[in-house]
Amino acid sequence: MRLVFFRRASAVITGFAIQLTAIHASAESPHGIAMYGSPALPPDFVSLPYANPDAPKGGRVVFGNTGGFDSLNPFVQKGTAPWQLRFWGYESLMGRSWDEPFTLYGLLAESIRTAPDRSWVEFTLRPEARFSDGSPVTVDDVIWSYETLGSQGHLRYRGFASQIESIVQTGERSVRISFNSDDRELALLAGLRPILKKAQWQDRDFTGSGLDNIPIGTGAYVVSDFEAGRTVTLRRNPDYWGKDLPFRRGTQNFDELRIEFYGDETVLFEAFKAGKLTALREFNAEKWETQYGFPAVLRGDVIKSEIPHQRPSGMTGFVMNTRRAPFDDWRVREAMLLAFNFEYINDTMTGGAQPRITSYFSNSELAMQPGPATGKVLELLQPYDDVLLPGALDGYALPAGDGTARNRGNLRAAMALLSEAGWTVQDGELRDSQGAPFAFEVLLRQGDGGNQTVIEIYSQALARLGIRTEISTVDDAQYAARIDQYDFDMTTFRRELSLSPGNEQKLYWGSEGVESPGSRNLMGVASPAVDGLIDRMLATESPEDFTATVRALDRVLTTGRYVIPIWQFDVGRIAHARQLHYPDRMPIYGDRTDFMPDVWWYEDD
Repeated sequence: MRLVFFRRASAVITGFAIQLTAIHASAESPHGIAMYGSPALPPDFVSLPYANPDAPKGGRVVFGNTGGFDSLNPFVQKGTAPWQLRFWGYESLMGRSWDEPFTLYGLLAESIRTAPDRSWVEFTLRPEARFSDGSPVTVDDVIWSYETLGSQGHLRYRGFASQIESIVQTGERSVRISFNSDDRELALLAGLRPILKKAQWQDRDFTGSGLDNIPIGTGAYVVSDFEAGRTVTLRRNPDYWGKDLPFRRGTQNFDELRIEFYGDETVLFEAFKAGKLTALREFNAEKWETQYGFPAVLRGDVIKSEIPHQRPSGMTGFVMNTRRAPFDDWRVREAMLLAFNFEYINDTMTGGAQPRITSYFSNSELAMQPGPATGKVLELLQPYDDVLLPGALDGYALPAGDGTARNRGNLRAAMALLSEAGWTVQDGELRDSQGAPFAFEVLLRQGDGGNQTVIEIYSQALARLGIRTEISTVDDAQYAARIDQYDFDMTTFRRELSLSPGNEQKLYWGSEGVESPGSRNLMGVASPAVDGLIDRMLATESPEDFTATVRALDRVLTTGRYVIPIWQFDVGRIAHARQLHYPDRMPIYGDRTDFMPDVWWYEDD
């Protein structure tokens, strides 16, 4: 990253540049922007299609988190903040519709303009936009937010900042951001940065804030009360500036959102059964079918709702840290996949009700196709032939077990690969050529009982290969610190992926994240093929080229054997108090952060 990554131009230069570029820019000030094509909703839309514009206001919803928190600033690397905060209390210039692959509509900004090649984007703020303390949102706040988050904020904001050439004020309420790279998605990402109040942080350390200095936002909800590590309560601001916007109509209906913290999932579930929580997402299909017959469900006080979706499966499972031996060898990673008896484990954990993730973008048109690469996908992969792993060009599928507990065939295949990689059984233990045993640690959060059970089953198969597995459970703070420093051999992994993947792919598996502490490239992918395909994906201009490029990327990631995939969440499952309701119309992304609790409402019988 350059030492100075933002450059402010003078007013004279800015004015001259605007006159030149205006010739090539749209004369209109559109209400939205889509990654490809035009926004689906017209300028005069009444509400988002999956919101109920007549939903009543009032009531509250209580959620449960495991672990604790030591910060209420979700925008910095330091500390652990409740993950919900950055979605509930803060806003950006544009808001996303979850019924389109990637389309934004005006939120803090009333309009957006871009160059034809999207080398710059210009936003005009709404005159009525306000922070929760009633002060107006200014262009100065916008520029300060981009600069501060880009240099001092959480790593999730810094990759975008390095691609900004300049950010300048172009009018009383307008700001233009120019980019230094050929990436059409940047114009959309620019609209999704949270906007914070500059004046709050005068003479204060933004990175050191914890519980004593909660960032002021523009969102409908404000932290009204908290007990460190135990509870956080947010209340809807009665003076919220955007309550009459079409984008907000029928959303943010609850008066109060509360989060209760529990030591583990078992205690949290018991609290829900006892009525202390009013909504709970369930990710285990077998548990959904067998453990939700408690009295409140039988009485009808708790409703079980299933929310369909059309998004990719993403990747959920156990990630191997390729920065360390022995997982730096793809043959070892393939052996670990062979030893993971998915069919038996899935039957044990979910009753076999949840299908397996077969690739990063499975369950969508972006997924790698069966068999050898062909057509455009083959053309995209061939330049990287010398670095691709087996299966990328000629086809690959995850190992399938025989359904028995012993899974003998796959274990024999795993042992053959381990032998090829230099491992032999000596005195009942698998050892390398120097006699060092094959032993590794699985790092888990305290209270993660489900994944611990999976690893315990898995470790029995590994023991038959002579591999010793150690399970370490640590609290949230220790877990975050070790993950940031990549101090693990194997740990749990979850990456949700969208129908319009973009710059976040660099953060997930770009080679720049291999050595940088705190990146989300947990597996340590350092592949020129991955980097090149991400760059190609970001520069595509047609949906056809985009789909082919993502399919090629999916092949490279899947054949990298970085993660042991488990089951996909093919439907959202939410158990909730009967007074909580949601619209009949489902967005294509299903249950995401902007669905529950955003478009739900409270209504007595």
